[in-house]
Amino acid sequence: MAAPASHRRRSRLLSWPLLFVAILAVHSLAVYLFTRGFLLTRTELDLHSSRDDRPQDVSPGCASWPPPAVDRLVIVVLDALRFDFVAPSTFFQGGTSEEAAVDGQSLQVLQELAADEKTSARIFKALADPPTTSLQRLKALTTGGLPTFIDVGIASVDNGVIEHLLPFCIKMIGMFLIAHFLGVDHAGHIFGVESTPMTHKLEQYNKILDDVVDTLRSLSKPGGPHENTLLLVMGDHGQTLNGDHGGGTAEEVETSLFAWSPKAPPDAVLSVLGESSCNVDLHGKEMCISTMQQLDFAATISALLGIPFPFGSLLFLKQHWTCKPDLYALSAGTWDSQRMGTNGCASQNDVEAWMWRYAEVLCVNSWQVKRYIDVYSATSVIGFPSEDLQSVADQYSKAQSNWSASLRTTCSSETDGQEEYIERKSLVLQRQIDAYTNFLQSFAKLARNAWTEFDLWFMGIGLLLMVMSVITQACALVKLNTMYQSSNQESTSSRVIVQFSFAFILVTIRAASFLSNSYILTEGRVANFLLATSCIASVWYSAAKGEFNREDFVFLLLNILTRFGIEVGMSKQLTGPSISKDHPMSIICKKIGASSCNVLLELLPIMSLALVAYIVLKCISYAISQKFLKYFVFSGTMLSYISIAFHWASESALFSQMEPIQELGRSLAPRFVYGIGGLSLAISALYRMLGQPDYLKMNQRITNLSAAMLCSWSPTILILLGRQGPFVALICMTGVWCITKLLQKHQRESKPDVPILCVAHPVSVVQWSLLAVCLFYLTGHWCTFDGLRYGAAFIGFDHFDIIRQGLLLSIDTFGVSHILPILSLPFIALVWCRTASKDNKVKDVIINNLTQVLLMYGLITAITATLTIICVTIQRRHLMVWGLFAPKYVFDAIGLLLTDLLIFLASLYYS
Repeated sequence: MAAPASHRRRSRLLSWPLLFVAILAVHSLAVYLFTRGFLLTRTELDLHSSRDDRPQDVSPGCASWPPPAVDRLVIVVLDALRFDFVAPSTFFQGGTSEEAAVDGQSLQVLQELAADEKTSARIFKALADPPTTSLQRLKALTTGGLPTFIDVGIASVDNGVIEHLLPFCIKMIGMFLIAHFLGVDHAGHIFGVESTPMTHKLEQYNKILDDVVDTLRSLSKPGGPHENTLLLVMGDHGQTLNGDHGGGTAEEVETSLFAWSPKAPPDAVLSVLGESSCNVDLHGKEMCISTMQQLDFAATISALLGIPFPFGSLLFLKQHWTCKPDLYALSAGTWDSQRMGTNGCASQNDVEAWMWRYAEVLCVNSWQVKRYIDVYSATSVIGFPSEDLQSVADQYSKAQSNWSASLRTTCSSETDGQEEYIERKSLVLQRQIDAYTNFLQSFAKLARNAWTEFDLWFMGIGLLLMVMSVITQACALVKLNTMYQSSNQESTSSRVIVQFSFAFILVTIRAASFLSNSYILTEGRVANFLLATSCIASVWYSAAKGEFNREDFVFLLLNILTRFGIEVGMSKQLTGPSISKDHPMSIICKKIGASSCNVLLELLPIMSLALVAYIVLKCISYAISQKFLKYFVFSGTMLSYISIAFHWASESALFSQMEPIQELGRSLAPRFVYGIGGLSLAISALYRMLGQPDYLKMNQRITNLSAAMLCSWSPTILILLGRQGPFVALICMTGVWCITKLLQKHQRESKPDVPILCVAHPVSVVQWSLLAVCLFYLTGHWCTFDGLRYGAAFIGFDHFDIIRQGLLLSIDTFGVSHILPILSLPFIALVWCRTASKDNKVKDVIINNLTQVLLMYGLITAITATLTIICVTIQRRHLMVWGLFAPKYVFDAIGLLLTDLLIFLASLYYS
């Protein structure tokens, strides 16, 4: 009988890891299907324009692609170029944005050209579409189309660009030259906008651009290689003061474009450019700035170079609000009748001739867009609404029918009333330009409102799989709850129902809050509020019985401190030793003085780290009973914490005069911590596979494994968090202490004749989950791409490697919110196991209880992710869908899969 019982026990133990891997597989499939349906923005047409394409059913004047207006194009892309890095600070006085944050951080050479050469140079505010990540913006610039949401890219480095830029300008052979600088983006991510490295990088760019302008000017004489060249200096997107981008805030979507032609157009260009937004700069010179959409860039450059428009280009570059073609007019070639050709109307002046040529370009551009509409509507599964398509088609037909009348009017030989006639001709040409512009803008609006093709079938199947998985997990939890439950535990069933109901209410309230974009923005505060609510309920429950538990009040006080930390963390101001004027610590700094404050800010983290190290080493001595594992974990942890302290000290003024020691602390100390962590993980895994745990009781064995695993991960996570790490660790450890102590009190309240209590406390698991969410926001993260702490990926390294930096960034992002909380779950599970024995039945009960906690935690995450999917589905047409709801879905989907993976690995590791 013993052998079959042992076989059944082994089969039962293996079934739960298989359940977790099945949940992981179902969730992966669900996320894949929903993502494919939700983030598929449009049907990509694998078609290209060519010179052999000829516009059909149009005026003879626009029956071919426009002739080239420029011979060469030099484009300098400065990644993450904020608008206030180019525009003078006088343009931001009285504004509500945080632009023009640092006076003097600007590209002065561009400002001087825009002020001194008004006919040939101008600054534009370029408006990008979110998400503001580099490859998506570059795709929009080069194709003129709306990019897909999940485009990701890798770029080059500044040194190579600096080395080759001027030589290529001098010996330029092709039609265009593109130089892409990444220094501003890199400096912003690591140091922020208001930093010395950012100032140095902009000063370097200012010198480089000055050299480029001088080189082009010297070679722009008649017959020179750059006689008819256009220089464009532009950004792909902006960045916040913290150096982040990816979202849809004004700082992120507003970037700059500067255009300069060495050969100046005639003064008549000023009548076309207009006065979009004019002001005086710091030197008292007048300067005008226009506004444009990035989507207009590709078609405009195609027109200037005389090449076919991109097949998927939607618009043509013009001043956005008044529909004036600013950038196209800045090229002197567009005013050259010999170069661009004539239309046979000898009576036209410069402005009329230019307007005629521009109308012809718009005619070809409109034909190209209409061709795209027709092909897209014929091949796309969903297409555009028929009534909207008809309206756009009517506007196109009206514009084309007016063209013949415009030809007769503007080329008339009429001579009477010359001034009135000239005015009438200009009016007719402007109406023709407006007709094409209205058509282009109407389709742009249609594309923006209904562009995203949501595949509702894929989205529905993915959502259905998520709902089914939640139901399956709930049923498995009920089954686990009834296993090994003796008859004398039936009296506790009513209490268990109340606990599960309260836990379900907390989870549902948090998940349902995602329906509101405001609650998503304040998710950390919502989680903290619900955590505090559970604490207050616990205090009320204890008070009703006439008891006052100190753990309840400590936990409540911890929530208050956590709320304060979330407010600070969401401002991302605790990542370095410096304190900005808006930081809450600035109040203390004003009292004790700046120098004393800086000393305090350097000493407090190291003192807190010493306290954390003492607590951790004490716990290791108590928790790990196996001698080799204890000594190894103890030694590795102690060396790691010493290395972290040395790393922080090397960043302070303490070793400012000792560069070798500084370099050792900044680079090698973090790598030493990473190496010890990796070795500890390997030793823990080998101990689990090759160790002989039979002489240990089940409680001791799981405690050994849990402590070793947590000590392997925690130093790496702590050093990535920066100087805020020790405070976060203290909050985390205090939270664990409060939860486990309260669980022990609940355990003592149960009947003494119950030998084994196998019902986990659901409210405690929910509290642990909510605390993990609070820690995510407390450490300066939030669920947008600009909420990633990119600087953490470069701790210990100066150069970029996609795998290495990606791994460090992932550990920093999910360390305190997923990795540590899930690996700590055994401590919550073991509290309820009052018997420590080697008996097989007791072992099964312990594993059962641990599985309950793991399954419960996974269920909480699955419910949250499912409600996120439902909310994203409902809000898929919301204004903030790409700027807020989509990033929230991406983070929750990744968090769900990571939770499932960690739970599966934990079930194998601990069972």
